[in-house]
Amino acid sequence: MSDVPKPTCPHDSRVPRLSPQQVRSGLAAWLGWLFDGLDMHLYTLVATAFVAQLLVTGESDPEVGKKASIIQAAFLVGWALGGGVFGRVADLLGRSRALVLTILTYALFTGLSFFAKEWWHLMAFRFLAALGIGGEWAVGASLISETWPKRWRPWIAATLQSAVNCGILLACLAGALLKGHPPQWIFLVGVLPAFITLWIRSAVPETEAWTEARNDQPAPQLRELFGSQVRGVTLRVSLVCAVALTAHWTFMFWQQSYIRGLAEVGDLKAAKDGATVMALLWIMVGSLIGNFTAGGLAKIFGYGKAIALMLAGYFVLMWFTFSRVHPLEVTYGLFAGIGVMQGCFGLFTMCLPPLFPVLLRSTGAGFCYNIGRVLSAVGVVFFGIFNKVQGNFAGVLLTASWLFIPAAIFALLLPEPDEIESASP
Repeated sequence: MSDVPKPTCPHDSRVPRLSPQQVRSGLAAWLGWLFDGLDMHLYTLVATAFVAQLLVTGESDPEVGKKASIIQAAFLVGWALGGGVFGRVADLLGRSRALVLTILTYALFTGLSFFAKEWWHLMAFRFLAALGIGGEWAVGASLISETWPKRWRPWIAATLQSAVNCGILLACLAGALLKGHPPQWIFLVGVLPAFITLWIRSAVPETEAWTEARNDQPAPQLRELFGSQVRGVTLRVSLVCAVALTAHWTFMFWQQSYIRGLAEVGDLKAAKDGATVMALLWIMVGSLIGNFTAGGLAKIFGYGKAIALMLAGYFVLMWFTFSRVHPLEVTYGLFAGIGVMQGCFGLFTMCLPPLFPVLLRSTGAGFCYNIGRVLSAVGVVFFGIFNKVQGNFAGVLLTASWLFIPAAIFALLLPEPDEIESASP
């Protein structure tokens, strides 16, 4: 029952041949992440406009920024809880079943956001959608780490993260096509992922690693994440994720408000919508390049050092971008550079799951990565209140950028998966 693939030809033993199960598992995870990215960022494209509509006020009203940040905070908390809840489901019921449940969850509640009539309705729907989005990350990462060859991990991480970027590009396309329409229409696009679950349930079997481990032993208790065997890993990984994601999500959420407020963009709603979509487009183009840049750095330096280098680059580019006002075209280019640095988050995909025992794998990876989103939720609200005092989104983003310095230092503390696996019995 070996999971090691055979070479494609006798002349090159370095290139593995993928089995049908590996291909189906990879496609299922990639599609799940594609629509993850789509549903994740539909709100960021219309946050200011839709919240202003729900509050029956203008976009410049400080209450719009406050309520929009609370909604995003609820989303991030739901994302964190979803990573833990569905991570546990995947360890108990299997990766394939859990993947279906996560996709159905985020598709259903993203679609229901269309019907929000009060700002807190939207907050509730975004929170519930986030449970599925956060869970899909943990489940998909474990599914791939247990089925694909170890030597491919950095490139698999880059490919999977590119699915999220492609999903966000789809969100940009939806935003461009629906430009000028009522903002809530964009959430109906988020129902599309539900249709792929029918194929996943019939075509993607459970992994051998999970099946064998489940047959040999009962599932460990949640408290074992802080047991003597893995406590050090849990704490170190949680620390770097918490600080890095707080800074990252502050940028990802508030950059659209920064762009909409630039004098060069103008006051027309269509112009603001177009500039917001274009800014996110450039971030995603850069991120697609960054995913594979991160994979190459990980092959050379290892995961921890590669993540640290890119987080440091994230700080430098954010500081330069928001320390002064640049022409809009220059700002788009700087956003693309920031997107390149975001490739570091793709490395967590294949770095985290192997650090934990099989039956704690989805739970551990989901908990550690998503706990950062709890703190990032606090960060988004804090910076929203900070902006209300400052009245300056550039100041908010410049302040948040400094968090990447300790995040880069903490990343150097990350253990390497090969070290953990070689020490395992």
